[in-house]
Amino acid sequence: MRLWHEALIPVLPRQQLLGQHREIAALRGKGWGKKHATVDYVFTHPYYKLYQFHLLVLEEMKRRGYKPDSLWFDPLYRGKNLSPLAATQPFPLTRPIYPEHNEDYLTECLLNLAQKGIHPFD
Repeated sequence: MRLWHEALIPVLPRQQLLGQHREIAALRGKGWGKKHATVDYVFTHPYYKLYQFHLLVLEEMKRRGYKPDSLWFDPLYRGKNLSPLAATQPFPLTRPIYPEHNEDYLTECLLNLAQKGIHPFD
C-alpha cells in the first residue's frame, strides 16, 4: 500500500490510478489507524488530509472519464461497511497535502514505477 506523490496523480497509468483509489478507500474505511510501514505517516495527520488527497485522485478519475461513486466526495463517508464519521474538522489545503511528499519521496515513487517498467514523464 502506498500513496503516490501527488505530482504523479495526473500521469499515473490506469492501473495505478484505480489502485490508488482503492487503497485510499481502504484507508478511509477500516484501514484508518492500522499500522502499515509505507503509509503510517498518513495517521500522523488529520483524517481530512486523506480526504483532500482522495479528491485529487477522484478528480483525475473523472477527468479520464471514470465515474467514481459520488459518495466518496463526502468527507464523512467511510465506505459501504462503516457508518459515516459524525464529523471531521476541515483542514486548510496545503501543497503538498502531505509534507512527506517532498522531492526525495517523488524520486522514491519514480524509482518504484520504473521497476514496474513505467516512466510517466518520458
